[in-house]
Amino acid sequence: MSYEDFDAEEYQEEIKDLSLQLADMLNAALYFAGVKKAKLEEALDAYLDEMDETLGEDEDALMGFEEIVKVIKHLKGSRADLFV
Repeated sequence: MSYEDFDAEEYQEEIKDLSLQLADMLNAALYFAGVKKAKLEEALDAYLDEMDETLGEDEDALMGFEEIVKVIKHLKGSRADLFV
């Protein structure tokens, strides 16, 4: 099925599913960066806050590999309590 065949409700459901997958992937990245398993939810919130501090509040800023690594490195320094 191509995306041209989707209606608005199907797009919303697809976006929701992709958002959940991205959150899971970010949790996995944080875990492998050393975040304690019990602190993953708190680390995810801290990561989102850290994004603004590290990269600025530009909504159109790219969030590629380098930017994600930069935010996680900064988070390790500012919130060492989340890491093993």
